[in-house]
Amino acid sequence: MNLETLQNKKNECREWKNVQPWYEQIQKLSQIDKSNLDIDYGDWFTVGKKEDLTIEEFDLITDAAKKLIPWRKGPFNIFGLEIDSEWQSNIKYNLIRPHFNLKDKIVADIGCNNGYYMFRMLEDKPKRLVGFDPSPLTLHQFEFVNHFVKSDIVYEMLGVEHLEFYNHKFDFIFMLGVLYHRADPVGTLKSLARGLNSKGEILIDTFMIDGDEEICLTPNKRYSKIPNIYFIPTISALNNWCERAGFENIEVIATTITTSEEQRKTPWSFDQSLEDFLDENDKTKTVEGYPAPKRVYVKARKIL
Repeated sequence: MNLETLQNKKNECREWKNVQPWYEQIQKLSQIDKSNLDIDYGDWFTVGKKEDLTIEEFDLITDAAKKLIPWRKGPFNIFGLEIDSEWQSNIKYNLIRPHFNLKDKIVADIGCNNGYYMFRMLEDKPKRLVGFDPSPLTLHQFEFVNHFVKSDIVYEMLGVEHLEFYNHKFDFIFMLGVLYHRADPVGTLKSLARGLNSKGEILIDTFMIDGDEEICLTPNKRYSKIPNIYFIPTISALNNWCERAGFENIEVIATTITTSEEQRKTPWSFDQSLEDFLDENDKTKTVEGYPAPKRVYVKARKIL
């Protein structure tokens, strides 16, 4: 596989009719050259203060951020501009944070969206951080934030299927909220294993269903109004997938029920969110009648 050809789409997409306005907004930010800014790696990933900018500069940043709506992951505070994303991703990050140490490690985030998790990971001082996500919108959201952070994070418009062909392997791979979008979950986990160095680790989260049996739910057409959801396993089934893919030391970190505290509509998001995806008369079910979204977080180590 020639990844260079695929990587070129990052530049080619800038000329697409729907993408060009985002790119033009990012280019305007070059007028604002700030360095040595205060960065807070807390729940609201924060860069700079409002007083660091002129009124005109703040207005330019606000306009650029609004052009990049919807912001699904966050929240961010950029020079006092609060980008209140649909997902309060700090809840997920704080849940998994005690379970990894990234110092001096080569790290990948598969399905990295706009890079919120990677920006928070900078505090751990990894050797290298690479994000994989084919979305032009989230690429430009990342570039919006990183223009001021000035990190050396690499953002690749690639998917998990390209991981094993990348020009180097990783010590730790995150894949949060991706596995249920893959029609071949075991094959996807095998790709993660092939992308790891010896004894490398993964941390994933995925939808789950309750039960002790080694089975999974296969939704018909949509799940919680999401069209591309293929398999939702029990924890036992997920463990089997991980073992078949070449992982050991499989540890269930947590299981959680998604609530409106974590996912909800904001002025920075889509017109619909979790409250619209659940049965209005029974919040334990999706609008399609399936069990409401529940997640399992798993950490595992490559066998070889």
